[in-house]
Amino acid sequence: MKKLLFNILLISSIGFASVSCDRNLDEVNIDESRISDPVSAKLLVPIQYNMASVNYMRANDFTFDIMQVSLDFPNEGNSLSRYYLTENTGAGFWNNSYKWLKQVKDLKEAAIEEKDANYQAIAMVLNAWIYSNLTDTYGDIPFSQAGKLDEGITQPKFDKQKDIYIQLLDDLKAANTLFVTNKPLTGSDLFYKAEADANGISNWKKFCNSLSLRLLTRILKKNGEVNVHERIQEIINNPTTYPLFQSNAETAKLSITGVSPLLPPIARPQDFTTSRAASEFFVETLKANSDPRLSMFFGQAKAIPSQQNIGYKGAPSGYAYGTVFTYQPSNMNQNLAKAPLNILIYPYAELQFTLSELANKGIIPGSAQTYYENGVKAAIEQWGATVPANYFANPNVAYNGTLDRIMLQKYVALFFVDQQQWFEKRRTGFPVLPNNGGLLNNGNLPQRLMYPPNPKVLNTANYQAAVQQMGGDNINIKTWWNQ
Repeated sequence: MKKLLFNILLISSIGFASVSCDRNLDEVNIDESRISDPVSAKLLVPIQYNMASVNYMRANDFTFDIMQVSLDFPNEGNSLSRYYLTENTGAGFWNNSYKWLKQVKDLKEAAIEEKDANYQAIAMVLNAWIYSNLTDTYGDIPFSQAGKLDEGITQPKFDKQKDIYIQLLDDLKAANTLFVTNKPLTGSDLFYKAEADANGISNWKKFCNSLSLRLLTRILKKNGEVNVHERIQEIINNPTTYPLFQSNAETAKLSITGVSPLLPPIARPQDFTTSRAASEFFVETLKANSDPRLSMFFGQAKAIPSQQNIGYKGAPSGYAYGTVFTYQPSNMNQNLAKAPLNILIYPYAELQFTLSELANKGIIPGSAQTYYENGVKAAIEQWGATVPANYFANPNVAYNGTLDRIMLQKYVALFFVDQQQWFEKRRTGFPVLPNNGGLLNNGNLPQRLMYPPNPKVLNTANYQAAVQQMGGDNINIKTWWNQ
């Protein structure tokens, strides 16, 4: 396992004052470091930094392996890239998400108390972002009763995924109406600098509606059970009311400067490449496209024993046991773990591929090809690369009218975006990943994670009820939106 260190953002500085002799014991025993009355302006930044870091590490530690971006190498034993998962595979993700969801709840309550509609709307967007990732990972999860320890609820029920989605979509629709675009925030904002940038709140509103489209597209199979198509068309047909991202400049992201406290989630760049190789599937996909990001993402493979560069060549994920390698495979580029870097929360390119799929299926008007090409360009340019001339003349890149082609390029665009590659593969079946002879679970991609130990031990009755209503607690149970 990769030993990676998290950098923790200092939430607030703690002042120390001398204690005079005439102060009574009650005064001395007050913990002045606690925020007894939360203030919206102080709560936003820690949520943004820490949850962005959690999701960056989720891409690095989980999605890369499960989606054939990279693999532990050399490895003949059980590993994620072979589909070996345990109840601890997502334990840190579960615990951190619920920790920061409690802070999101505090942010919303403080905003309501302060009558600050922008912070209230932002809290609702953050809540939908975090909870959607959680339910897409596990299925049914604590939701309506979660984070209510102050109200005496120590064992929250597990809500059904359908109910969670309906509520999150309603929350995002409500949040869209709350934003006051000409009123800046009173404190710092790491995503859009809405305390100073005149477009900051407008960009938050675009993030809100783009997130709605992500969630609605995720549940396309449930149209009829939920009014999915109608809600998508409502957004698309009313761009003034429901604005969406229009360029990479509006991408939801966190810029890591390398200046404390905005430090990279991985403390030592060498840990990013230790005992690792780039996956053959991802490398060959980019090579077939003559992709300008190849050198940004990977180092070159080396001949054995000369150690001469032999170009970009990955190792097959889940390779057959006993495979002998005559080369040292390409590895990930350590610059991906060094500041300055951007942690992608929701890239503009993702939205364009979503629109391409919806147009391809006739759910919305517009050219699926135009959306597709916009997505390809944006995905390249978001990494600071330049789209080559005649790039779409390459038959491996050219739009061919298939969902397979759209999703393959979306897969590349979602590089380092938390677990979105995995969610989209489960939803659509694309891209088609090879079985190289050593995959476990009969070669079947895991459809969810098992619940971690904490809810099993501390919330046993509700855990058991959730397992019963889902049909089991194993990695092959499909969640509601994929049934």
